[in-house]
Amino acid sequence: MIVKRPQGIAILFRETLPSLTILALWDLAVVVLFQVYHQEWMEQAALPISLMGSALAIFLGIRNNAAYARWWEGRSLWGLLTNNCRSFGRQVGSLLNGAPELATSMAAYPYLLAAALRGQEPDPTDIDRLLSPELKQRVFACSNRANALLYEIGLKVRSLSEKRGVDGALQSNVDRILSDLANAQGGLERICKTPLPVQYSILPNIATHLFCILLPLSAVQTLGWLTPLGSSIIGVLFQMLDRSGSNLQEPFSDTVHALPMKTIARTIETDLLQPLGLKPAPMPQPLRGVQP
Repeated sequence: MIVKRPQGIAILFRETLPSLTILALWDLAVVVLFQVYHQEWMEQAALPISLMGSALAIFLGIRNNAAYARWWEGRSLWGLLTNNCRSFGRQVGSLLNGAPELATSMAAYPYLLAAALRGQEPDPTDIDRLLSPELKQRVFACSNRANALLYEIGLKVRSLSEKRGVDGALQSNVDRILSDLANAQGGLERICKTPLPVQYSILPNIATHLFCILLPLSAVQTLGWLTPLGSSIIGVLFQMLDRSGSNLQEPFSDTVHALPMKTIARTIETDLLQPLGLKPAPMPQPLRGVQP
């Protein structure tokens, strides 16, 4: 996720630079054909370009709102997951006298979940330092590793509760936290596996490119040799709006615009291990203005 504005502006400009270059070359071709070679068909002043631009802006605004809603829901669910992991650490610490093996197992949970949401394998260094080889083998034998780890944690909580004589009502508090974590995971998986409809993901891109092609044809008679400047600036603004929606509609993708799931996972690890006197891995720092 971009966290520093200067670097963010540079990233956005870099992403739109290829589109800007193509638009400028097309605008230049239109103005040369019209001004130098007097190709009158290149001038289409009757095109309702203002009406088309207004309709496209509304279309992009609706799509971008839907994309941001997905992004923000994902961030909200990660916040809920963080709070429940902290509550789990506090409950385990007070009821089971710490139980560091439970804290380290829960610290591995967000790493497994983040990797699953991105369709990647988790970083072995994160998993090996938090899970025992036996527990790792059982968890990695399942297709949904994050859910399998919650299941193993639930079994361990029950086992320790029985050994230490914890009241069943108190144990149910921990079970409720595990259920809330499962609910948050289900919401994240729903976002991951349910893309925006094709009308929102494809049509805005097609409409934006078509608008940028037609724009210089309606402006060349009025702007003349300034057409590449005016048309390219307006066109690239619409391109940036379209790209913003495309970036936000996949909040878990491995891009600079995705949620900083590694940082969130490291925060959870820190909050779980430090109260037990254990040393967590260092927090990742922003790289070129992007928080991983």
